[in-house]
Amino acid sequence: MIAVTLIVLFSLLLLSVPVAAVLGLSAVILSELFAFIPATRGIGTVTWQSMNDGLLIAVPLFVLMGELLLRSGVASRMYNALSGWLGWLPGGLMHANIGTSTLFAATSGSSVATAATVATTAIPEIKRHNYNEPLFLGSIAASGTLGILIPPSINLIIFGALTNTSIPALYLAGFIPGLGLAVLFSMAVLVACKIRPEWGGERISATWRERIGGLPHLLPPLFIFFLVVGTIYAGWATPTEAAALGVLGAIIVAAFARALTLSAIRAAFFGTIRTTGMLIAIVSAAYFLNFVFGNIGLTSSVTDAFQNLSLSPYGTLFLVIAFYLVLGLFLETLSLMVATVSIFTPVLVSQGFDPVWFGILVILLIETAMITPPVGINLFVVQGVRGRGSLNDVVKGVVPFLGSLFVGIILIILFPQIVLFLPEILR
Repeated sequence: MIAVTLIVLFSLLLLSVPVAAVLGLSAVILSELFAFIPATRGIGTVTWQSMNDGLLIAVPLFVLMGELLLRSGVASRMYNALSGWLGWLPGGLMHANIGTSTLFAATSGSSVATAATVATTAIPEIKRHNYNEPLFLGSIAASGTLGILIPPSINLIIFGALTNTSIPALYLAGFIPGLGLAVLFSMAVLVACKIRPEWGGERISATWRERIGGLPHLLPPLFIFFLVVGTIYAGWATPTEAAALGVLGAIIVAAFARALTLSAIRAAFFGTIRTTGMLIAIVSAAYFLNFVFGNIGLTSSVTDAFQNLSLSPYGTLFLVIAFYLVLGLFLETLSLMVATVSIFTPVLVSQGFDPVWFGILVILLIETAMITPPVGINLFVVQGVRGRGSLNDVVKGVVPFLGSLFVGIILIILFPQIVLFLPEILR
């Protein structure tokens, strides 16, 4: 049964079938092959129940929040402000790339949006200041992945909805690893520029007056972050209500930036409709696929298969990590997550691992997949914004940052409290 499931999924993906259709068709095929009573009879009920989940209302709201901020020009102003504070370091504006991505990640919830926004602002600086182009591009692609780790993250909401894991706990859990990973990315730049100083380009100098004058431009993302995350942990709002407050905050920021035009609003709504339609189609198909997995006993079969291997808990964990790293080479990241977390979460929880901790580990593994060829989405996003040269430049540039991601994964395995410290305070 497990082998047939993998063959069906991979065959449809290799045929370039859209992700939502892959999940839905796989569910239908597996139901016909293994279900005692055709599970397709429950598709209407399952779809309605999945779409009736109040948590998922937060998804289009967070998408709209990111779309409004994307069109407000907040990222370019953040970038200019951070360049004055970070440009003196070896690597110069590459640290501003990472810092801007970190702040914008706290408002967008999307890695693709974060990478595209920062790339649009930063790429013109490569020639102007004589940076090593691959490393500069790699810093944008890698730091863009922080969009799905630092709250508010759309992927964490979907993980929580699929596995019945607390969204507030997941948001708290992602905070320290997100900031820690940003530091590891900056350390990768420092080490690379220490070994090859010419890669660091020209140092960016700024007066203290210019630095202090740029600080107000760093306030909008902090305002949005505390409006969304702060109201959740103060007990004033649920994640869905906080998402609505985030939209209100984004409208206020755009209005103050004089970017709240009719065309910007229209573009933000159309972008939200496109993205939400894609996400909801994938999630509803994933819910139905998970329903079929339970109906045919696949989840228990996977658990039994792992137990029959007689591996230690960490042996099981490393096997799951290897599985994600290999599949991440070939699968789109959201589809990789929604097709697997409902299977592997019960397996690892039964081995004694915390589901919140595993959720953050999955996000780190998905971040790795986002900058790993041949289908790493952030590689294509940055190259698309660049619009010239070869994709190989971006691929070469992300290598040091892949090392940072692996260090981050090892650290949270060795020291789980990096992830669990803040959620345990909440509990």
